[in-house]
Amino acid sequence: MALEIHEELGGKTLEVRASGKLRRENYRRFVPRVEQLIREHGKIRVLFDMRDFRGWDAGALWEDIKFNFRHYRDVERLALVGEKRWQKAMGSICRPFTTAKIRYFDRREIDRAREWIHEGVHAEATGGGFGA
Repeated sequence: MALEIHEELGGKTLEVRASGKLRRENYRRFVPRVEQLIREHGKIRVLFDMRDFRGWDAGALWEDIKFNFRHYRDVERLALVGEKRWQKAMGSICRPFTTAKIRYFDRREIDRAREWIHEGVHAEATGGGFGA
């Protein structure tokens, strides 16, 4: 299980790669950093890359629900990149928990997802993402 975070455009956008099954411990590192970026930038944008992702255990799911409740308005755009039918359905499942614009992209469309997440965002620093 892994949850990798890559900041782009000076921290205004995040590319998060999730693989395996997420556990509560993954959120202990993720949440403080994301909350710091929200304090610094206000609304942020997130690309959530689900490569070999198998979901959450109960503790991680609870941490995810708490995070979404606390930051209901803090994510401006959420790009979901996946490879399975249930991952595509996550866009609909997430809508009640955020005011973010949400779009799903198939794995082959990851470059389009990155373009959409970065569209109209300007920052002093830029990052290069994980690559395809």
